[in-house]
Amino acid sequence: MVPPEVMSQNEIDSLLQAISSGDDKIAKMEANEEKPLKLYDFRRPDKFSKDQMRAIQMIHESFSRSLTTSLSTMVRSMVAVEVVAVDQLAYDEFIHSLVQPTVIGILEMYPLSGNAILEVNNHLTFAIIDRLLGGKGEPLRKPRDLTDIERTVVERVMMKILEHLEESWSTVVDIRFRFETMESNPFFVQVCPGTDMVLLVTMKIQIGEVQGIMNFCIPYFVIEPLIDKLSSQQWFSSTGRKSTEGVQEALAARLSEVSVPLALELGNSVVSLGDIIQLQAGDVIRLDGTVKDNIGMRVGNRIKFFCTPGMHKKNYAAQITEVLGEDLTSGEEE
Repeated sequence: MVPPEVMSQNEIDSLLQAISSGDDKIAKMEANEEKPLKLYDFRRPDKFSKDQMRAIQMIHESFSRSLTTSLSTMVRSMVAVEVVAVDQLAYDEFIHSLVQPTVIGILEMYPLSGNAILEVNNHLTFAIIDRLLGGKGEPLRKPRDLTDIERTVVERVMMKILEHLEESWSTVVDIRFRFETMESNPFFVQVCPGTDMVLLVTMKIQIGEVQGIMNFCIPYFVIEPLIDKLSSQQWFSSTGRKSTEGVQEALAARLSEVSVPLALELGNSVVSLGDIIQLQAGDVIRLDGTVKDNIGMRVGNRIKFFCTPGMHKKNYAAQITEVLGEDLTSGEEE
């Protein structure tokens, strides 16, 4: 049983004085004791827990960082992408919040069944188009639908956005986003019943001096099969594991494709600058080695191997006879 709250003597004296004076302090005290109320619609209960919403927030914050870099390179301008809000609401509320015309990409989320929505308002879309086509990135003063050429440009931009979105979601769940079609009237897009709950991620994008909003909407029934995997703990563990798994193999694969200069050193000689200036075709420079000595093979700026010169299929060649260790090559820098 919870013990009743005990009033101090000063509080008792103040209460008695307020009663005797007829002051309104009692009403103020009662008002201060009232707790704030939170409205809750039992007909539309929350589908996502706080921990799941936190995980979704972190996924899209990672997405916003990668998209910032990618869009900056694409439009050749300063770009800032920021997650404004992560909400759950009825699909009707989301549709009625959109202006017309707008740019709505309808997406598939393989292997899930159903569609998601990626909406970018016209103000931002035309600024991106203008930058990609060589303009200054100015939006249109009067909204209109996209032309066929503009639709093709926007589709390519959306495909790039989906690549980063897919990469960010892969830290928690394996989802493949596919662009299906594009629409300009939000009331023609019906990916779920109007009363169904959806997940809505709102992001603010700034390109130069132009700002706009991008919305990513997923119906609950689409993402429900993966709902148990959405947790902040899963996100942290996945990102930590992803940063260590296969790092050595990935680095080795990248390094194997790096080109380095390779040169054979037949010997050394000290020649004055004046002699070098007077060199002519057919002149001979005497080196400090003999034909029987091994020659050094320089990889980058280090001598890494000893070789013997020869011929292979009528081409000059060298056969490696000794591999030098790091202690022998560390002092061979040019």
